[in-house]
Amino acid sequence: METTLLDDLAADLPDGVRLQRATTTIRQAFDCDAVGLLVLDAADTLHLVAASGLAHEALGRRFIVAQHPRFATILARREPTWFDPQSVLPDPYDGLLDDRKGSPLPVHDCMGLALYRQDHPWGIITLDALATGTFDKAAKEQLQRLGLILQAAIRVTDLERENRQLRQLGSTQQGLERIGEATEILGRSEAIQSLLHELDLVADSDLPILLLGETGVGKDLFARRLHRHSRRSQHAMIQVNCAALPESLAESELFGHVKGAFSGATSDRPGRFEAAQGGTLFLDEVGELPLSLQAKLLRVLQNGEIQRLGTDQVIKTDVRIIAATNRDLKANTQAGLFRTDLYHRLSVYPIPIPPLRERDRDVLILAGHFLEFSRARLGLRGVRLSYEAERALRQYPWPGNVRELEHVISRAALKMLSRGASRDQVLTIGPELLDLDIGQPETPAEAPTAAHASTASRASTATAGSEPDPPAESRPADEIPPLRDSVDACQRQAIGEALAAHHGNWAQAARTLGLDPSNLHKLARRLGMKHESGTLS
Repeated sequence: METTLLDDLAADLPDGVRLQRATTTIRQAFDCDAVGLLVLDAADTLHLVAASGLAHEALGRRFIVAQHPRFATILARREPTWFDPQSVLPDPYDGLLDDRKGSPLPVHDCMGLALYRQDHPWGIITLDALATGTFDKAAKEQLQRLGLILQAAIRVTDLERENRQLRQLGSTQQGLERIGEATEILGRSEAIQSLLHELDLVADSDLPILLLGETGVGKDLFARRLHRHSRRSQHAMIQVNCAALPESLAESELFGHVKGAFSGATSDRPGRFEAAQGGTLFLDEVGELPLSLQAKLLRVLQNGEIQRLGTDQVIKTDVRIIAATNRDLKANTQAGLFRTDLYHRLSVYPIPIPPLRERDRDVLILAGHFLEFSRARLGLRGVRLSYEAERALRQYPWPGNVRELEHVISRAALKMLSRGASRDQVLTIGPELLDLDIGQPETPAEAPTAAHASTASRASTATAGSEPDPPAESRPADEIPPLRDSVDACQRQAIGEALAAHHGNWAQAARTLGLDPSNLHKLARRLGMKHESGTLS
């Protein structure tokens, strides 16, 4: 097993993929139900960087060590820690094991080990099993050996990351200050990872950036990341909400004023440009600026000079501009609502932020983050999503994006308490508490798309002389099969056709059917098509 783990960690793959493969290997070796690898950040908070067997929403959770005594116990010891099934210490993973059946989490075995980097805690690895007695003395000794391998891999990974960052930054001191920096932006989808890579590349330039995206996508978070990764990160980033600036005071807010410039100006006051000197000025909702102020902002961007209101004295500025808007500024320029020359000054490097509906399973990661926040704020033992609620979250188009998701999760947790749920239980949020208008929800037993396509194809190729089945309403009641039986038969046929098309390859069949491979295996077992050994019946 040690050899397999070494191969996983030595593979020429991205860090996240290597660690994910390692957790899967460890889970198989210990024959347990879940393995989690968590990293400790500067705020004494743990978060998962790789997991096998845990619900997808767990990847977005942030576990404050002081609030989770099991994690604190693991971090306090150098040797593996095993928790008695009768332990009264609450389990951070209550309700988060992927194979959820009946009770949120039956009595189970738990084991964990603290991982160190240069004698400082790096994080922990946790192992969970639903069956008691899974972990014994031999398992603890094996975990101790594997911990040494993981710690060596962590050191190598850190060195590789440091080298990459130092080459990109070109400054040893700046690079060392940023190594291990945590990001506030959660997500593992291809769309978000590609965007973060682009942001990091352009951050170190001084080009003006225009962030484009719908309301609620978190444009301010991306602006802060740009500033953190820029050469101006040691100076301030000043944020201006252009939509909230009163037109009569907007010029004073941006450029400052001198005493006596207008009624109420009792002293000199610097503006936002001066406050951001040497750093970054973030103009949020820049499309809301009045035309009169747009002309003055354009002069500042062209000349790098400002004048406080009430004086002719010129002040040189050294500010990097990041602007953001949810409007179509290009269309607004054609409509005369936004100056064309200012638009071109601000949009030297436009960056579209993808809406939540285009970020695949990131909605579950973000939901997990907000669930953990609600759990801590409301003093709950645990809170999770049902499978039906997860499906509803993924089907909903999210016009309000991440901000709307946060409100939906917080509201659902409060509703559970208002309806009499106990804080001492693991609470499960169902789709009815989310209040999402998604039309007719897909049922768990609904047949895959491929099955519908196959049925339609057979109907279109039926011979002219064949007798079609009578409509359901015209059949005698005793001839109408139960709906579940019909759906199961349709699913069996779709899975069988997909497997035949891919010569028995389950992974390729899962992609064709639009399912995760693990879910396809579970469905096939339920339908009696696959035994635990993995063979077709």
